[in-house]
Amino acid sequence: MLRIAFVALACLFLVSSATNVKECKGKPFPLSVRVEGCEEPPCEVIKGTTAVMEVQFLGNRNDIKNIEAKVTAKVLGMNLPYDLPEEVSNVCSNLMFGAICPVDKNEDVTYKFNFYVEPAFPEITADVTVTLNDENNDVITCFICSCKLRKGPTQRDELLLESGDLDA
Repeated sequence: MLRIAFVALACLFLVSSATNVKECKGKPFPLSVRVEGCEEPPCEVIKGTTAVMEVQFLGNRNDIKNIEAKVTAKVLGMNLPYDLPEEVSNVCSNLMFGAICPVDKNEDVTYKFNFYVEPAFPEITADVTVTLNDENNDVITCFICSCKLRKGPTQRDELLLESGDLDA
């Protein structure tokens, strides 16, 4: 009973702070997506840090043993794939609230997606498409989130902020 209450509260939290993302044309849409620190895109992400997304979705068939996350970024009209490390792309190892694979049809699960933003990325706004595919490469869910890549504070900026000497 306590576990059910915890999961219900967690789901309520996710829905109440969901980020307004776009649908992928003709593909299943997640129940909710929460980008940490962002309710309305474009979501500002700082280069050299990890952007955190929680994707709540339903299984689209029974006995889904493997789920892989794939990412592309639309930049200057081109869709560029972004290779995720195995520990991030393996959705089953990043399910939250005690969920495990296999996932069954209509099972409500949440994937914690930690996306490292390379410091070398240009400072641009890109439409990032996240697709979760099963072991047959069938799409389980898909969404698009506009992200604005920004440079983070330099070590000098951080030292100035800490000292309170902003005129330096």
